Amino acid sequence: MTCPLDFDNNRRPNYAALYLHVFVFVFSSLHLYSKNLDKKYAVQEQEFTISGYVNERGSEELLLGVSIYVPQLQKGTVSNDYGFYSLTLPRGRHTLVVSYIGFSTRRINVDLTGNIELDIILKPNTEQLDEVVVTAGSQLQESKVTQMSSLKLNPEIVENVPALLGEKDVLKTLQLLPGISGGTEGSSGFFVRGGTPDQNLIILDDAVVYNSNHLFGFFSVFNGDAIKSVEAFKGGFPARFGGRLSSVVKIDMKDGNKEKLTGKFNIGLISSSLLLEGPINKGKTSFIFSGRRTYADLLAKPFLPKDVNAGYFFMDLNFKMHHIFDDDNKLYWSNYYGEDRFFSNERYDDGDRFKARLDWGNITSSLRWNHRFSNKFFSNTSLIFSNFKFRISQEDIFEDQENIFRTSSGINDYTLKNDFNYYPNPAHSIRFGVLGTVHNFTPQRLFVQDSFLENQDTEQVLNSFEGATFIEDDWKATEKLNVSAGLRFSYFKQNVTSYNYLEPRLGLSYRLGPTFAAKGSYANMNQFVHLLSSSGIGLPTDLWVSATDNVRPQRAQQFALGVAKDFTESQYSLSLEGYYKTMDDIIEYKEGASFLVLDDFETAKEVDWEDNITAGRGWAYGAELLFRKKKGPFTGWLGYTLAWSQRQFDELNQGNRFNARYERRHDIALVGIYKPTRRITLSANWVYSSGINFTLPNIARLTPNTDLPISNVLDRFGNGLFGPLEADEFTNQRNNFRGEANHRLDLGVQFHKKREKSERTWSISIYNTYARKNPFFYYNSENSVDINGDGISDVLRTELNRVALLVFVPSVNYTLKF
Repeated sequence: MTCPLDFDNNRRPNYAALYLHVFVFVFSSLHLYSKNLDKKYAVQEQEFTISGYVNERGSEELLLGVSIYVPQLQKGTVSNDYGFYSLTLPRGRHTLVVSYIGFSTRRINVDLTGNIELDIILKPNTEQLDEVVVTAGSQLQESKVTQMSSLKLNPEIVENVPALLGEKDVLKTLQLLPGISGGTEGSSGFFVRGGTPDQNLIILDDAVVYNSNHLFGFFSVFNGDAIKSVEAFKGGFPARFGGRLSSVVKIDMKDGNKEKLTGKFNIGLISSSLLLEGPINKGKTSFIFSGRRTYADLLAKPFLPKDVNAGYFFMDLNFKMHHIFDDDNKLYWSNYYGEDRFFSNERYDDGDRFKARLDWGNITSSLRWNHRFSNKFFSNTSLIFSNFKFRISQEDIFEDQENIFRTSSGINDYTLKNDFNYYPNPAHSIRFGVLGTVHNFTPQRLFVQDSFLENQDTEQVLNSFEGATFIEDDWKATEKLNVSAGLRFSYFKQNVTSYNYLEPRLGLSYRLGPTFAAKGSYANMNQFVHLLSSSGIGLPTDLWVSATDNVRPQRAQQFALGVAKDFTESQYSLSLEGYYKTMDDIIEYKEGASFLVLDDFETAKEVDWEDNITAGRGWAYGAELLFRKKKGPFTGWLGYTLAWSQRQFDELNQGNRFNARYERRHDIALVGIYKPTRRITLSANWVYSSGINFTLPNIARLTPNTDLPISNVLDRFGNGLFGPLEADEFTNQRNNFRGEANHRLDLGVQFHKKREKSERTWSISIYNTYARKNPFFYYNSENSVDINGDGISDVLRTELNRVALLVFVPSVNYTLKF
């Protein structure tokens, strides 16, 4: 839906003033609204407010998403992103049940005769693994939460799940949950409800991370040791999030220990990491630093010729400071730096040399100020910088002739954001705010110095502005009905073109019983940045670009219905959801087009990405099931996804619909974590997923590199074929071949030993335990065939071959906490 404010250029209003007026109007309306509500409740019954912060014992780490619940009144709240909570209750004695996954549940008795400030300290329950207590209602139940299509991950789960080469990976753990599927085998890139990687908004401490992968997708850029919480939204998006179509993954770093210096050191097969955290000013200022680096380049160096220096490495650094000015003012400064680099330097005896380099990475920095106006009103102001860069360079000196080729692309974001939390009474939890982002895109910079070609030094630059205002309210309308309603106004301007959209959001939850609820949601989303990808798996060579005069923003609408059931005594939960999503103005390369044409400098100089793309539509629908056991010595979940995802472009596939490349019809994940004692942790996960789709030319026959048949090859009638194929039976439709199904079993065991001032852990894991040869990619080969047996090759036969990389991968890690 296009906003009526989208005037022509001659009558365009002042949007800075418009945002200010909208913000003042919303703030004033909420202020009057809260006064009226306060008067209404005061007439009915005298009430007071309990507010404060929730902290972790021993480190003073602020905890977000903690449940504070009063069972007798069936009223409660959760702490916000900065650990602040506010709960208004009638005068009298009450028992607060405070619970958070991974921490011991607390019961606090309060005698409420006036407004009070109460900071709550929770103790990690890892200190008492031998004593497992299950308390009814000790955790926030799924059936009592209005939000649907959302998932939360405790970092402890990421640590315990078996991992490829021992690298604990947040994004790969998310792939074990329904609705979130992986790309190629072993990749940390992910696809949510039929979307693409660029349609996932990944946020690290308020800053957007544009490239989330190391080593071409095998590992994510997030060091699990520094993470405090992970939350993913697959639909029913709150109005505070925008700018992407498919998902939001919100990752928060730890704040740092304010009481004592602690650390963690990890040694793995391909990388090592270090974490340090502690007080700068005890109780007031803390820091946390973490670093990780792979040493593949160092291990390979002794085996290279003396005149060759080549290798690859990735590294990432996190640094954060947290300062408490007083009870009402807190400051956070978060920073991330990450880089991948391939390099090769060769020198020859005659003085010639060759140098090549490929590198990419992210930089983010966010400065945030929390201010508490009152026991019901909280704000956060953020100044944010995000950067992504990608570079290729090649220098060749031959007979004193120097030839240079360099190309790069990147994006810089500068964001100012102001969020507010307002808790007028137990029936309402209101959030509103405003933000503005300046995007500086460099789709391509090209420098060519060649002895035989004309020198070239060109740069494409796109500058744009993205702004938004939003308001949302989690409203307990009745004892059974909860409503989460929101509205977001988005504005985007590039050159002389502007786009304005209203994005309504709605979530409903109706309790059919004490622990059973039906839910529904609707979300309208718009995306103003695009990722031009020829691979679909988020390689660094993919190109981030802006909506322009010729390229419209992507748009999506998503509907979802579901049910949630809690089994309180045993801490089980069950959720079932169905969804339907439409996408408009999604973009893709035209047939044969790409960004980089490295073997043809003259063509590379003339690349114009706007001429190489086409826009179309997409559809995605399916169902998701999640059954979880949340507490006890044995925890885990079973997830199942049934999904369809299709695309249609007028200039592709003769205008016909086709299945999306990474559509997986069936996806199953079974995860179990068992802690028989405090010294041993056992874990396992088994996954199964349908094969992804490939576009293949005419194939005469199939010869996978094992005796396993490649199944589900479709002929022009959509029938499955096995064995030899006649060339005219195989069509040239886009994504006409579905690869083999993937499945594997991963196992892990951890041995803990706690000393007086430290704890060491040996971790052993096996990725793909029964050595399933899951396809990493397919390729065609041509072979001459002697049909007549006369020793003369009569025909050229094309064969399909499969490559499997990750077959039975063991790993060992050593971790020391101090």
